Amino acid sequence: MPELKCTVQTCTHNKNFYCDLDSIQVGGDSARRADETCCDSFEERKGDTYSNITGDASPTSNIDCKAVECMYNQECKCHAGKISVEGSNACHCGETECATFKCS
Repeated sequence: MPELKCTVQTCTHNKNFYCDLDSIQVGGDSARRADETCCDSFEERKGDTYSNITGDASPTSNIDCKAVECMYNQECKCHAGKISVEGSNACHCGETECATFKCS
């Protein structure tokens, strides 16, 4: 599983730059650049609350990746050692991106 660092502080799943989901989905099936990808698992945080999910945020996550042109994508799974999801002030998933994306 890749190490996942997330700077999207406006996401309800972000806890201290980690994600409290066991698995996320990266979108961008026709992406050729990082800014054409997004975190489809993004959910905007309302107010100052954290997710209702009781699990702890983990530094690793399974990543289902639809960005098939990425060099780290193998059968729609991310095989990078580390990835970074960015979009610090995002209000919807289209304002996020997988900054680790590299076109193959």
